[in-house]
Amino acid sequence: MEKLPPIEKIYEAYSALADGRVTISEDAEEAHIASSDGAKHYTVRWEGSHYTSNDSATYWAGYPGYPVLAVWMKQGILPVNEAIAMQFRDVNWNALNKEYKRNYAKAAEAVMNERQMDAAAVRADAEQVYAKLKTLNLTVGRGKGRP
Repeated sequence: MEKLPPIEKIYEAYSALADGRVTISEDAEEAHIASSDGAKHYTVRWEGSHYTSNDSATYWAGYPGYPVLAVWMKQGILPVNEAIAMQFRDVNWNALNKEYKRNYAKAAEAVMNERQMDAAAVRADAEQVYAKLKTLNLTVGRGKGRP
């Protein structure tokens, strides 16, 4: 993988899973993911080890955005700590990321503090997922339809 996402995108992927916003098609190699505020819908497609998505991070920044990470988690490619993922249920990341001016680390800290999470355990879990992410022999690219 050429570019890695900010580690905090793991928490956004956890939210998508916890909220049930990830649907993998049974008859096609694609998934549909709703944004945290429900305003946008993303499509992740794959063929072999190449994944595409029309979310902003994947499309413009060239790293796997949270919709791609969530699909990889749902497919079992990346690990998921269900207990930690559920702590990120119902987080409006869109609003938080705007509030914190795209400082994803500050936005994640705000969620952990507000919900009184064990931040050390959450960060340790994210580090494990990130370490696995670094080993993946997968590629990502722009999906159809601009974000």
